[in-house]
Amino acid sequence: MLTRKAIKKGFTLVEILIVVVILGILAAIVIPQFTSASESAKRSSVISQLHTIRSQLELAQIQHNGSYPDLVTSQWVPLTTETEPDLAYTASDASGNEMGPYMQQAPVNPFSALNIPSTVAADNSGAWEYDRQSGRIRAIIPAAKIAELDFSTNDALP
Repeated sequence: MLTRKAIKKGFTLVEILIVVVILGILAAIVIPQFTSASESAKRSSVISQLHTIRSQLELAQIQHNGSYPDLVTSQWVPLTTETEPDLAYTASDASGNEMGPYMQQAPVNPFSALNIPSTVAADNSGAWEYDRQSGRIRAIIPAAKIAELDFSTNDALP
């Protein structure tokens, strides 16, 4: 008579542990690379936004007789809405000679998730440092992030 041996299919505990250890090692290698990519994307985003803001500020200044808008008091409204071509950046009166809008929406600083312009970088409530007299605008970035990032340009440094 023929006896059949029972064949058990499945993985042993040792095999499962080896696979788990290998997956853990791979995760330890890959996860830091994703974190670095995220910070690099934020860096690129803030530099791109600064170039856009600066070019739109220059255009607004030219169209408003050499005067930059007051972004600190008006929170981006002069750049995101139509304004009259006067020095005060008054709201549109539908006269047909309006300027702008220069931007679709207020830019958000990816390092702080804020869009508030302030007059000094030490003001941690702001996302952008803006000087109305010169039209200079810079991103406010936490000091810890500056040390981590390699800014090859001074565009965003506070």
